[in-house]
Amino acid sequence: MQELRIIMDQRERNPELITTLASKGIDVDVQTIPVGDYILSDRVCVERKTVPDFESSIINGRLFDQIERLMEGYEFPILILEGSLEDLRLGSNVINGAIVSLYLNYKMLVLFSHGPNHTAEMMASIAKQERDGKREPSVKGSFRAHTDSQLQEYVVGNLPGIGPKLARSLLRHFKSIKNIANANVEELMDVEKIGKKKAERIHLTFNKAYREGK
Repeated sequence: MQELRIIMDQRERNPELITTLASKGIDVDVQTIPVGDYILSDRVCVERKTVPDFESSIINGRLFDQIERLMEGYEFPILILEGSLEDLRLGSNVINGAIVSLYLNYKMLVLFSHGPNHTAEMMASIAKQERDGKREPSVKGSFRAHTDSQLQEYVVGNLPGIGPKLARSLLRHFKSIKNIANANVEELMDVEKIGKKKAERIHLTFNKAYREGK
C-alpha cells in the first residue's frame, strides 16, 4: 500500500507531533508552504494553533487574515485548537465568539485537541480518508505579486509574528524593507501593535548570522 504523506510547513517542527505521525506510517514532507501548517490533501489544509496562539491571533488581528488565505486555497480548511481552555487570558465569550464567527462567516471547521499526539492522530485519520478517496497533498495558495508594494507586503508579512495588516503598518511607517531591517528594537516598537517581544524577533531575524538548517 502507498505510504501516507502529509506536507508540513518548515516552521511547524514539533518533535512530539512528528514522532506520532511517523509511528502511524506517515511520511512528513517538510516544505515552506504559502498558507496553513499541514496539507493533508488537495482540498484539506490544517491551521494548528495552541490556545495561547489562538488568543494572540485574535488580539493582533491575524486570525481572520489567515483564515481568508486558507479559504482561497483549499475547499476544506480546518483549524485545530490545541490545549486547555481553562487558562484563558481573554474571556470565554471572546473565544466562543471568534469560533462562532469562523463557522458562520467562513464555514470553518474547528476541532479541539488535547495536545500534539491527539492532533497527529486526527490528522492521520483525515489523511487516510483523503488518500482512500485518491486525493494526495497538493500545495496551493502560492503568492504572485502584481505590484512592487504587494511583493514588499508579502516579504514583510512573513516575518515572525507579522501578517498582512502589520506588514502594511510597518511599511507605511518605515517606507521600505531596508529601513525596517535597519531599525532597532525601540524604533520597531513605535509601530502600533509591535510590542517588545515581537520587535526583538523581527530585529533578530534581520541581524542574526545565517546558519543553514538552524
